[in-house]
Amino acid sequence: MAAISLKAHYDGEHIQIDEPFQIPANSQLIVTVIPNDDSLGHWREDWSRLAAQGLARAYGPDEPEYTEADCIP
Repeated sequence: MAAISLKAHYDGEHIQIDEPFQIPANSQLIVTVIPNDDSLGHWREDWSRLAAQGLARAYGPDEPEYTEADCIP
């Protein structure tokens, strides 16, 4: 199975996945806890800005359009 990211939340007792998805028994998981603290608002803004800049560089106007012929079989 390919890796996938799913939105989830912690209800105080269990991690609850916010979207339907069948996870096979004994699957390995990586859990990233995102702080839900308003004092970190600047951190979220900085992170969002950095992520947007990275996407703009990766998919900017100077990025060539790749075709199937460019893919390695």
